[in-house]
Amino acid sequence: MSSLEIRDLHVSVETDQGEKPILKGISLTINTGEVHAIMGPNGSGKSTLAYSLAGHPGYIIKSGSVKLDGEELLDKSADERARAGLFLAMQYPVEIPGVTVSNFLRTAKTAIDGEAPKLRDWIKQVKGSMKELRMSDDFLERNVNENFSGGEKKRHEILQMELLKPKFAVLDETDSGLDVDALRIVSEGVNRVHENNDTGLILITHYTRILRYIKPQFVHVIVKGKVAEEGGPELATRLEDEGYDRFLDPNEALV
Repeated sequence: MSSLEIRDLHVSVETDQGEKPILKGISLTINTGEVHAIMGPNGSGKSTLAYSLAGHPGYIIKSGSVKLDGEELLDKSADERARAGLFLAMQYPVEIPGVTVSNFLRTAKTAIDGEAPKLRDWIKQVKGSMKELRMSDDFLERNVNENFSGGEKKRHEILQMELLKPKFAVLDETDSGLDVDALRIVSEGVNRVHENNDTGLILITHYTRILRYIKPQFVHVIVKGKVAEEGGPELATRLEDEGYDRFLDPNEALV
């Protein structure tokens, strides 16, 4: 069993007024095979957590530790973290003009594994995963995320995850911009990765609709950069019914 341990993580961002603290001491432990939902209102620090884990240079780590199987990640580059077994599905995947999906996927797989996959086996894997995600073969010749619909971008993210087989995957609001059918297909893809590879999932979301398809064992509520409450699936149900008002002072700014 592998583990991802986040200990007392403090993160700031640079603004016109100077550094602004966003995360104020987040501690979580995620083991392979587990599904953790991270929930909270807008501006609470959920996406900051995702991008800080992945190594985005725009976030300033002030203190704390993030260890994957006992190995510190915070002193590693984003690509080194990926090779260690961490994957991020972005809320807003970026376009890469001039790079086809086919080349992108094989280059990423080669970088993760340290050697290029055998072509025949690789094509079989790619097309098998694409079929499950309801993606046509011509998708491979399109430039990465260029003129993709919201649903196509998210399916491409899950396709990457299914082929790269990470130990841990952080899914940042994967449900945003998806219609009912796309949400179901994407969720089924996430569940396949989880079940086939024992991948540990950190599922970041505002809403509970994706949790009807991807069932978390653990739910963590982040408010103003801190873990405000933790529980099981019943906590997500309560949030659906009550919202986040009980965590907020109506006379105080959110962050």
